[in-house]
Amino acid sequence: MTRYQKTVTAAFSGVAVLFAPALAVATLVTAPVPAQGEQQDHGTKPWVVNIETLTTRNRNFRTTWWTGNQLQMAVMSLQPGEDIGLEVHQKGDQFIRVEEGKARAQMGTSKTNLSYDKTVGDDWAMFIPEGYWHNITNAGKTELKVYVLYAPPEHPAGTIHPTKASE
Repeated sequence: MTRYQKTVTAAFSGVAVLFAPALAVATLVTAPVPAQGEQQDHGTKPWVVNIETLTTRNRNFRTTWWTGNQLQMAVMSLQPGEDIGLEVHQKGDQFIRVEEGKARAQMGTSKTNLSYDKTVGDDWAMFIPEGYWHNITNAGKTELKVYVLYAPPEHPAGTIHPTKASE
């Protein structure tokens, strides 16, 4: 957080107040966490949400919640043993944060050389550079809940994949 912006969260019904002292402007933003089945991509508009709750309540393999011109946020839920699938993004970096569960992160410079191999849990983050092959696997016995930032966006706005097979 910069010294020019402070975030104050009111203790009622998901209401946040954003205040920028340098501009002397206050904006009221309400963003209760949507219920399952009420998915809507909020991209290109300001949006504030409890990302931990949004991520842990997600039951879909992938749901995009915010798609802008240069950034996209999606939440994912992987079943035990399920993976995202070996992939590479030739244009853009990726950030993945584990909210709940155990993830095996494999990365490398080629499809056949995934030399980076780490297992992580709750509150760990993975940074995947452009051009790196990678796969994330649920290494636990419960669902793996992650949120993902793509820069630039990877999926069409509003993408919902209920299962891996549906992507």
